[in-house]
Amino acid sequence: MSMLLPIFALLAAAQTAASPPSAPTPKPTAAQLAAAAPAAAWAAIDPKDLLLLDFADGQRSVIWLAAEFAPAHIANIRTIARSGWWGDATVYRVQDNYVTQWGDASEKKPPAAGIDRHPPAEYEWAWGAHGRAVANPYRDAYAPRTGFTPSGWAVAGDGKAQWLPHCYGMVGVARDLAPDTGTGGDLYTVIGHAPRHLDRNIALVGRVIDGMAALSALPRGNGGGLGLYEDAKMRVPIKRIVLAADLPPSERPAYQYLRPDTPVFAATLEARANRGGPFFTVPAGAADLCNLPVPVRKAPAPR
Repeated sequence: MSMLLPIFALLAAAQTAASPPSAPTPKPTAAQLAAAAPAAAWAAIDPKDLLLLDFADGQRSVIWLAAEFAPAHIANIRTIARSGWWGDATVYRVQDNYVTQWGDASEKKPPAAGIDRHPPAEYEWAWGAHGRAVANPYRDAYAPRTGFTPSGWAVAGDGKAQWLPHCYGMVGVARDLAPDTGTGGDLYTVIGHAPRHLDRNIALVGRVIDGMAALSALPRGNGGGLGLYEDAKMRVPIKRIVLAADLPPSERPAYQYLRPDTPVFAATLEARANRGGPFFTVPAGAADLCNLPVPVRKAPAPR
């Protein structure tokens, strides 16, 4: 009996030596950090700043309008939506790795009544004009200074001027050659690698925050080398374009954005720049501005 005790001890020691070391606690992802953020870290998006694109197949895309940055164009967009001018709108251009565009494919309709046909070039503004931005700690290839406004928008700048960047999902106003600035009747969204060379050349008026697949997963066009649908049958009809504020309260979708001035937002930036987990053996230590979208969520149902 006395000889069995050392054997059991040796077996226990061997099992301990063979056991792999315990895995480190997984680093939370940016999405997990945002999901765990307290209610006070979230701010509501005004229903009048939510433009809804309802498609015939039941899909919906939701655009958050950047009203403070392009007020003249967005005033036009609200007027156009309320006038019914988009009643026969279609998606008529889908250029691979670039943009999806919708509006009047015929280019023959007179503009909607009551709009400004020649809005100003709302491409940039004075540095800090929309509140002091929370600085982005990571470098950007296109702008020496970048950050996030109190209202939840990523911005690029140089210390003198500031502008919205052409990131994935951003929505801009299609236009002709300068000095034309577009009215807002035809819009596009970025569906590929961020075309930052368009920054400060076109008015950006919002960001798709839900239902992006309805715009990005469409068949690509090949007309004119611009992704136009040469066959009119390929055009995707839009059933309705409406502002959330114009719907009955019971039908309005509600969304919130994570406030950039909160510690949890800073943590999401760090998590995106230095991803954890067993797959990432070397932290990047950097993140492109367009890879740092401000988190947005559907507003929780009231308790």
